[in-house]
Amino acid sequence: MKSSSPAPPREAERPGPAEAPIDAATAEPGTALPPRRIVVWLDRFAPVLTFAGLIVAWEAAARFFEIPSFLLPAPSAILAAGLAVPGTVWVGHIWATLRVALMGFALATVVSIPLAVALTYSRLLSRTLYPILIIIQSTPIVAIAPIIVVTLGASDLPRVVITFLITFFPIVVTTATGLLATPEELIELSRSLRAPRIREIVHIRLPYAVPYIFSALKIATTLAVIGAVVAEFVAAERGLGFFILFSTSYFKIPQAFAGLAVLVTLSLVLFRLVGLAQGWFAPWSLPKSAR
Repeated sequence: MKSSSPAPPREAERPGPAEAPIDAATAEPGTALPPRRIVVWLDRFAPVLTFAGLIVAWEAAARFFEIPSFLLPAPSAILAAGLAVPGTVWVGHIWATLRVALMGFALATVVSIPLAVALTYSRLLSRTLYPILIIIQSTPIVAIAPIIVVTLGASDLPRVVITFLITFFPIVVTTATGLLATPEELIELSRSLRAPRIREIVHIRLPYAVPYIFSALKIATTLAVIGAVVAEFVAAERGLGFFILFSTSYFKIPQAFAGLAVLVTLSLVLFRLVGLAQGWFAPWSLPKSAR
């Protein structure tokens, strides 16, 4: 009896080569993107598209409703006013603000992290200093800025102090929260092995507090720029805050908006630099989606 061999598969049933995924950057015009690729593409460029859409809507509204430039200038007018300012003038004002912001930020970081460690380990310091810190933070910095300038003079020192007062509190509170978030099992194990207190801080508590510290530093960078600008509003001859105040006093509103745009860009750059520093020095502290 002859054994019957299986029939070869029909042409339609034969497996073909796997289809290569379509990339949004290399796809030919007219090629439809898979839904998942569209979602990924929109997720990647959503911030840029949203910002561009807001700028276009702003420009269209300013032109359609004929809004006067001294009330709300169009983005094109702001760009023209910014380009009309010489580059050397921009560099001088940016450096004046950046210098004060960085000095105040560095001083706040150097003071706040050891202070947070001391507040974590000393109940007496926590009960005595923490209410004072809250009082300092609750005091409007705009109200005491003129007093600080009169007391310390018109140099960079009062501006650095004002920046420090705005910046240090979030670093202290967030760092202390991170230090207290260390699992108690690790602390008990360290103490059972009679590890020195300094090793407990450096090798156990601070690594757990690193994500909290970098989150506080990201907030502090934007507050440092705000502090520098507030100080320049009170007493300064250079800086982006002085530039904005000078422009508005002469009703150069598009120029003032240009200074504001540069100020926001400076804050975003500093915020991004702190994020890059976290990725370089402590990548394990980042969420998995951000690595």
